[in-house]
Amino acid sequence: MATNGDLGRKLRMGIVGGGQGSFIGRVHVTAAVLDNRAELVAGAFSSDAARSKASAADYAVSDRRAYGSFAEMFAAERALPEGERIDFVSIATPNHMHFPVAKAALAAGFHVVCDKPLTLTLAEAEELATLVAASKQVFVVTHNYTGYPLVRQAREMILAGELGEIQAVRAEYIQGWLRTRLESEGQKQAAWRTDPAKSGAAGCFGDIGTHAYNLGRFMTGLLPEKIAANLKIFVPDRSLDDYGHAVIRYQNGALGTVTASQISHGRENDLRIQIDGTLGSLEWHQEEPNKMLVRHNGKPHYVYTRDPNAPFTNEAGRAACRLPSGHPEAFFEAFANVYRAGFDAMALALGGKPFETVDTVYPNVRDGVEGMYFIEQAVASSKADGAWLPLAHPLVRR
Repeated sequence: MATNGDLGRKLRMGIVGGGQGSFIGRVHVTAAVLDNRAELVAGAFSSDAARSKASAADYAVSDRRAYGSFAEMFAAERALPEGERIDFVSIATPNHMHFPVAKAALAAGFHVVCDKPLTLTLAEAEELATLVAASKQVFVVTHNYTGYPLVRQAREMILAGELGEIQAVRAEYIQGWLRTRLESEGQKQAAWRTDPAKSGAAGCFGDIGTHAYNLGRFMTGLLPEKIAANLKIFVPDRSLDDYGHAVIRYQNGALGTVTASQISHGRENDLRIQIDGTLGSLEWHQEEPNKMLVRHNGKPHYVYTRDPNAPFTNEAGRAACRLPSGHPEAFFEAFANVYRAGFDAMALALGGKPFETVDTVYPNVRDGVEGMYFIEQAVASSKADGAWLPLAHPLVRR
């Protein structure tokens, strides 16, 4: 595995978005620098130059590298000596800006870490995948829940056959923060996430339903075949879905369900998954990420904990841990694990060495395309009264 030691320096990071009032921008930066393998040196934090400079100060970025637009940043950074310019760009903007920023970053020769969903539309995602395939750049999509140690532990257990043949996957992501129409009260996050021009074809299902679907795909490796979905707007005068569920048929005959809600009272970020196999079942909750329940009929239930030194911890789970058992690791560390896997590939690329682009530990552009296909097919199925529609995109990760 590559390390930054192969380069003898930290990777230089630029960010688009993440200005004052942003949640996810701060998360990206915290995750990127957690292992001391990168440093934030430049940003287009806002399209307003004054606000961008003000935000730069919050990140200890100098005024001269706080840009008023991503186009300005890419042009200026490309003009710098190779030993000074940024190596990669993190995209922490609303969805509608992902595609133009990512496309421009690739054209400028920068590696990319993009928030999910990948783009505003499936057509944009497919074009981006074509551009990535023709480039020499690493492209990471931050489906960050794949970075949790016990999620990676479970994936290796499942792929090794410890649960037998997988027959059912139940994934749900339940929130309650949009129970009222916050978008009408000037709440920034609610405003863009419920705006079709900025969020895309789906609201709740695009925002968090994609996480639930991706988690099942990552942990089981099952290939999707068809989807039937029902999405609904429960809050009056809202433009995009705030609740929905989907049934998924997998190519091996297994069934999956995805439920997403942003209107359930008292629920915060309750992402959970249950997976049933012929030899056993497992269950994991994101809000209690350091424990996983494994069940077998006729036997006591097993509680797996995040313990890098325990004999039951496999190599994938161990490699995702930073702390001894009993010291909770959670959201930032999982996000950082996605970055760390991306950095391994970037170190290879910057060293002129080949790197894997399809079967990657980090979610890649193909996973991003699959997420967009999931969104568009779920919306189309719902409009067709829950009709079964194809879900096996040609770029599906195998």
